[in-house]
Parts: sequence; C-alpha cells; structure tokens
Amino acid sequence: MSTLAVFWYERIHFIRNPFKVVALLLFAAAGIYGLHNGAALYDSQLAEIENIKIKTEERIQETLAFYEEGKKGPEARPWVDVSQPFWALRFATPTHYYKQPSAAMVYSIGQAEQYGFYKQVSAWSSPYDADMAEEIANPERLQAGVLDFSFVIWYLLPLLLLIMLYNIKGAEAEAGFLLLIYAQTGAKTSWLLARVSFYVALLGLTLLSLMVYGALLNGVFSSVAAVFAPISLYLLLYLLLWAAAYFFILQTGTSSVVNTMKMAGSWLLVAFILPALVHQWVSIAYPTNLMTEWVDAQRNGRQRIYELPDSVLQANLEELFPAIADSPLRQDPDRIGYARSRSYSALSNELMKSISVPIEQQNEDRNALIRSTYWLNPIAFFQNRVNSLTATHFQDYKGYRTNIQGLVDQQVSVLMQELWKGEKVDKEKYLEYHKQFRQEHYQ
Repeated sequence: MSTLAVFWYERIHFIRNPFKVVALLLFAAAGIYGLHNGAALYDSQLAEIENIKIKTEERIQETLAFYEEGKKGPEARPWVDVSQPFWALRFATPTHYYKQPSAAMVYSIGQAEQYGFYKQVSAWSSPYDADMAEEIANPERLQAGVLDFSFVIWYLLPLLLLIMLYNIKGAEAEAGFLLLIYAQTGAKTSWLLARVSFYVALLGLTLLSLMVYGALLNGVFSSVAAVFAPISLYLLLYLLLWAAAYFFILQTGTSSVVNTMKMAGSWLLVAFILPALVHQWVSIAYPTNLMTEWVDAQRNGRQRIYELPDSVLQANLEELFPAIADSPLRQDPDRIGYARSRSYSALSNELMKSISVPIEQQNEDRNALIRSTYWLNPIAFFQNRVNSLTATHFQDYKGYRTNIQGLVDQQVSVLMQELWKGEKVDKEKYLEYHKQFRQEHYQ
C-alpha cells in the first residue's frame, strides 16, 4: 500500500471514531466562541471611541458658544474663564486620547484587557494614572468563562492533536498485527508519517477555516488581510512542532497507554510547567513593581511643589522654559502670582516623568529576560509574536503611553507659552489650540 493510499485511508479511521469527531467539533466551537469574544471586544472599543469623539465635539461646540455669546464659561462653574489660556486649553484639548483597536484583535486579545484604550488627558496627566488600567483584566474574564481564540490555539490545539494520534500504532501493536502492516507497506516510518500527516492536514485546514471565519466577522477582512498570512503561518508552525514531537513519541513507543501518557506529559510540561517556572524565575529577578515611588511622588512630591517659595518656583520654571524670563508679567506683581499658580503642572510633569524612567526600564529588563527564555517557553514566543501582529502586545501599549506623555508635554509647553504671554484667548485662538492638539498629530 502506497503512502498516499495510507494517508487517504486514514479518513475512514477518523470518521469511525466518534470520540475524535466530537473532539474536533468541540475544538471548532471553542475557536468560534473565542473569535466572537475578540470581535465583541473590538466592536465595544470602537463604539466607545466614537462616543468619546461625540462628547469631545459637544465640548468644543459648547466652548465656541461661550466666545460667540461673550460668556466666560458655564454658569454652574463661575470660576472658569475661557478667555484665559489655562481654561481655554483645558476645554480645547481632546477630552480623551485613545488607542485605536486593531481588527486583528479577533485572533488574539492579548493585553487589550489588561490596559485601558483611552485616557483623559490634561497638563496634570501621566501614563501611569489609575484610569490607564481596565476595571476587569483578562484573568478575571477567563474565570468568568470568557476566552479568546489564541488561548484555544496555544493550549487546546496540542490536546486535540493528542486525541487524534493517541491510538495510532499502539492499537495495531496491541492487536498483534503491526508487523503484518509493516510487511504490506514496506516501510515503518512512511506508514506512520502518512497517518500523522492526515491529522496534521485536517487540523491545519480547520485552523485556516477558523482564521477565515474570524476575518469575515464584522466585515473586517480587508483590515486583517495584511496580518492574515503571518498569523496563519505561526499557527501552522505551532501545529507542526507539536506534530513532530508526538510523531517521535509514537515512533519510539508501541503501547497506546504509554504513548498517551508521554504525549500528555509533554503537553503539561510545555503548556503549564515550563511557563510556571519561567514566570517564577522572572518574578524573583524582577518582583512586581508596587509603584510606591510613583504614588509617593504623586502625593508628597506634588505637595512639596505647592510649598516652594516664589523665588524657587520661578527659578525652576525659567530653567524649564527660559522664555519666561522675558515675560511681561514679571513686571506685574498682581498677574505674576496668577501665572505661577497655574504653572505647577509643569514642575509636576517633570517630576512624574523622572519617576517613570526607572519603571519603564524595569519593564524593558523584565521583557528582555522573558525573550531570552523563548527557547525554554515556546508558547510565550508564539503568543507574543501573534500579539505583536494583532497590536495587543506590551510594546503596543508602551507606545500608547509614550504618545500620551508626548501629548502631555505638548500641552504643558503650550500652556506655559500662552500663560506667560499674558494675552486673552478669543475664538480664533481657541480653534488654533484645538487644531494643534488633534490626536492625529500624535499617532
């Protein structure tokens, strides 16, 4: 019997084994469920962003009405004066800064539930504010029965392949006609390889079908076309690696029970034991940052800024923004006090940035250590590669934080320039602020 005939005949073994058929159907159902969870998260983030844009536009129109009607601000907040740069900038800048979700999120949610995707930005903001984290994180969602497509692939696909292969060769050996099969086929390895290849092809076709289904969800195929091929290649490579490992076990064993135990042990080792060891190692080398220095700076550090003498405050501000030294307000004792009181955010921003540097460096060192363990923890390698393609990787959210800090820096810079000019803000100036701080400039 030729190798191709063995490959094609294996379909009969599969169809006649309801256990394998049901396992494949359950896997497909879990994959579809995970894809829908990813699509639902993508839709909810898009909807929230659109809602934010609507609210921002309403704020802009409300502020424009104040200028047109000659009002200082909302009647319920008499302290607001939009003719002053401080308040004009607070109303003109985007109410929120957001991270545009990727349509490829249907394939891997990644860290999209661990971090927030929008941030209310002001001159007092920081990339590590409390509203940068979601209320419900991914582990909690998993406990509630919510899983994504990547979880199905990384953890359930090897188990499904085990179910497909567990009785190959072992059943024939236990029945006593394995040698007869070898005599008929004329080759031990090719016979086993043909049978294993059938299930690899079956599961590969299943994966590609699920990938296509995910791409068609919500009509986002064009949006995921660029990453469809590389993600598919990673998934198929992952399948082939497990198939190679199981093939070696089947080739060296002759008992279904022993082969099953070895394959199950391999799955437990790679999927749970090694990741746990790596996690423990990384946790010991880089313990969880409790952000105590950042919290202390936010509370006590900012308080110390408020307590600075006027001369020290002025010197610090002029060191950051030398143009202040030539401000006309320096000659006006009444107005310079107001300008100083609105300039605390500039010093606060520098303080929080200095505290953020070691936090980001620890994150980089931690991630570098994780990357160095990919050879020991292949699931982390595949997971992070796919997360990078779906824009749900840690680095994507690092870039998001960097953009937020850049926007805060720009707001502080413009605030200091406008505040110390001592000029009033009119409608045209307000629209100029708004144009300058459009989010598209910081993507």
